[in-house]
Parts: sequence; C-alpha cells; structure tokens
Amino acid sequence: MTAAAAVKKQVLELGGAFMFSREAKQFGVDVGVPGFHGPYTRGRGGVLGEVDADVVTAAFGFFAPECIRAAWTSVQLPAAEAATGYLAACHGFGQRTLADFDQADRLSELLHQVVAAAPSTAVPLFAGWRAMPLPSDSRAAVLQLTHVLRELRGGLHLLAVLTQGLTPLQAILIAGSPIADGPTHARRLGWSEPFEEITDDMRKRWTAAEELTDELMAPHFDVLDDTEAEELATLMATAHRIALRQ
Repeated sequence: MTAAAAVKKQVLELGGAFMFSREAKQFGVDVGVPGFHGPYTRGRGGVLGEVDADVVTAAFGFFAPECIRAAWTSVQLPAAEAATGYLAACHGFGQRTLADFDQADRLSELLHQVVAAAPSTAVPLFAGWRAMPLPSDSRAAVLQLTHVLRELRGGLHLLAVLTQGLTPLQAILIAGSPIADGPTHARRLGWSEPFEEITDDMRKRWTAAEELTDELMAPHFDVLDDTEAEELATLMATAHRIALRQ
C-alpha cells in the first residue's frame, strides 16, 4: 500500500470535518449568514481572490453553478477576510479536537514535507490554501495541512473524473458521501432533479477515476522515506481517531 493510500481515509474525513464543526457554524453566524453554503463557499473559495462565481464553480467542480453563485454572493465579506475567518475555524477545530493528541509537532512536520513538495499545477484550491500562513500551534497546523492535502486530492479527483468521460454530477450520483446516498448528496450540492439513470458503464468509469486519483496522489508522498511514510500513517490514524472519536 502506498503512503497516499494509507492516509486516504484520514485526509478525506479529518481534512473536511471542520467544515461541519461548531467553529464553522460560528463563522457563519459572525458573518451574518448562518447555515452551510454561504460561509463554506466564501470561506473555502476565498483563497481564489475577488473573482466571479464562475471561477469558484470551476475550482469546486462538484457543485451546481447556480448554488455556488448564490452562496458566493451571499456573504458580504472580502474574499481574503473570508478565507482567513474560515481558516480560523479550521484552527479552532484542530485545537479543540486534538487537545489529547501529544504528537502534533511531529505529524505537522511530516505533513508539511508532503504539502511543500507537491506541484500545484491544475489544482488552484490546493495552491491557494497552501499559501495561507501556518499557525504556531501544531494541533491547528495538523488540521490546516490535512485540509490542504484534501484540496490536493479533491482537485486531482476532479481531473480524473473528467478524464474518464464523467460529469461531476454523474460522479456525485455514483459516489454519494459518507453520510448520504448519491441523489441526496447531489441535492445538497445544489443539483436539481430529475437525475439521469446511472449505468454500469458509468460506475466502471468512476471506479477507474478513483484509481487514477490514487495514482496521481501517490508520487506526492515520495518526499518521505519508508520510515517516515509509516510514521505518517500511524500518526494520521491516531489523530483521526482522537479528533473524530472513532
């Protein structure tokens, strides 16, 4: 198993957990737009700068364009400030949930090696979030760096899906999410019914896209030697378990 595959679950789940946290919800309250879509879109997409919503749609990939436009314009906060506020929610979540994790210094070092060495070609959200300053608190840094790796994988997955001739909506309908089936997740991302029927061929192509994503991620962990890669996998599993109590 590659290092990328060994930490895939942790990157996806831990890296995105703060988006549904009390800290993220408070960010929405603070900017005057309670709920998920507005704070999430303006906060996550804020690293792209003051751009038209279509640019955010292009980077996010899997959301309905009209959902992104409505959410992007709903928060009257400069993009850079929104990104900073959303990052603060990420940091707060890390500090709170990893309070009992005593190896954050080492894990943040290993994660930073991977993040710093990865090329940013074709993954703008990864590049934008990597450019955000790291905190001195190592628990907050672990969450930020895990989120940055999640953005890397997400961007590469979008490319892999398109390479396999699937639309983002088709991929959503096939994959769903850890907490929702495909159609439910699609509705949450702003897509409207009726949804097309998913064929066996589409499912095969999605599986191929997932495998391609894994292949694209793998080389980015080559900056670590075998011992460091094993250490990263162990520490990520521990951090995931502690933060999400699994």
